[in-house]
Amino acid sequence: MKAKITTAVLFFAGLTAINAQKYDIKTNKTYAEISAKTDGKWEGRKYKGGTVFKNVDRLKLAPEHTDHSFDIRYEGPGWENNRIGYRLYLDWRNAIDIFGKKTSENILPKVGQDGFDSYHEMSDWGADILKAGKGIGIGSIDRYLNNEKLHFREVDSTIATVANKAKESTVKVNYYGWKTASDKIDFVSELTIKPDQLYTQHTIKASQAIKGICTGIVKQKTAELLKKESKNKKWAYLATYGEQSLVPDKLGMAIFYEISTIENIADTDLDYLLVFKPTTKAVTFYLLGAWEQEVNGIKTKEEFAQYLDKQLEVLNKKGKM
Repeated sequence: MKAKITTAVLFFAGLTAINAQKYDIKTNKTYAEISAKTDGKWEGRKYKGGTVFKNVDRLKLAPEHTDHSFDIRYEGPGWENNRIGYRLYLDWRNAIDIFGKKTSENILPKVGQDGFDSYHEMSDWGADILKAGKGIGIGSIDRYLNNEKLHFREVDSTIATVANKAKESTVKVNYYGWKTASDKIDFVSELTIKPDQLYTQHTIKASQAIKGICTGIVKQKTAELLKKESKNKKWAYLATYGEQSLVPDKLGMAIFYEISTIENIADTDLDYLLVFKPTTKAVTFYLLGAWEQEVNGIKTKEEFAQYLDKQLEVLNKKGKM
């Protein structure tokens, strides 16, 4: 793989790749990508054939696309820094998963290249370490109404874009015509990762103020729930810690949120959910994973709680991370 990505324009089958600036993947501490096959064909809901995945900066989902369609490498966009990686299932599930990293180097370009789900097996760089199952994953978006999660099963069109800058990388997803219950809205999700930190900043915005938009953490039986509010009562975290990775070994997950944006917290069979108040204003929260096998990783619940408290103090003082 080339170390530098230079200006290029590619057009094919609903995909556009435009890199407007040089980006050195070997030296930058953050990276985001989305990669799809373009030379195969659709047979029903599966993408058959195709020789290689091609990275693009913009991807419009094919109408046929669903879970395990095999057209997108590791099923959606990925983003990482020198500590941790994440990916989003870009289909009706819309869950965020975690790539545990045993190296500070960018690893996403080689993930899933040698087989659709080979990243579930431990390798020299690490592995997919979170089992989202039917849950929400970590810090992704859903809608929760009448004790039921309403996924992204009906969307007119979905467009994902990625951007890499010197000190941050971003994944942005625009959902046009997302239909749940009797509502149909447009929705924007923007995920930004910076160097040296475990967290991803997640900013969301709905075109209409509807009830039930939520985020959360998938529930694991072997994990303990942790909660705390900031001193000024403006911020809080919801977190879990325990032997809840696929390895299995210790994994912490957390969401930092602004208390005034939350209508209620729901403890469901599958997830701990933070349900947002209806609004058309942009809402920002932070999601994170902390894996014990990370270089100099957090290895105990006490260390994880100390880390969370430190981040909460930053929010208490600055109102942002």
